[in-house]
Amino acid sequence: MDISRVLEDNPIITAVKDDNELEAALDSESKVIFVLYGNIINILNISKKISDKNKIGFVHIDLIEGLSNKDIAVKFIKQKTNFQGIVTTKSSLIKAAKEVGLNTVFRIFIFDSLSLKNAEKHISNDCDAVEILPGVIPKVIKSISKKYKKPIIVGGLVETKEEVLQALRAGASCISTSNQRIWDI
Repeated sequence: MDISRVLEDNPIITAVKDDNELEAALDSESKVIFVLYGNIINILNISKKISDKNKIGFVHIDLIEGLSNKDIAVKFIKQKTNFQGIVTTKSSLIKAAKEVGLNTVFRIFIFDSLSLKNAEKHISNDCDAVEILPGVIPKVIKSISKKYKKPIIVGGLVETKEEVLQALRAGASCISTSNQRIWDI
């Protein structure tokens, strides 16, 4: 399977956190499903449901109860389930998955410039794709600012005047940044 082509042809990936969401994803138009829940008892059944619907399943291996962050967990996914790949935050599991023929998505969390630098150090050339979180900061700012009636301070990765204005329009009270170029905006 050419994972780049699959992702290009399927711009919406359903990510599921429970059985109800899985059922909805199975009935959706989306061809690719990221499984973000499960345990060693139910994960085989989850993978079977996905493959029975001719969908492509990736399991976030770090989130499966009862599996360790060791190579043997990757071998278990390959040998005992119908998943076509894994999602993980662990570069060592990316390497192990590639060795057994699984597709891989390296998930990274970006919350400031330091985490961005650290993530860049750990993005493995072995991975097939990179998932960057958070994906849509203004949407998150808006949601939090509406929910909590407190000042919202936004920081991390703000590099331009437009990004500052966008965050403020979304509901941020102020911007916290180490980027000196925007201190005087």
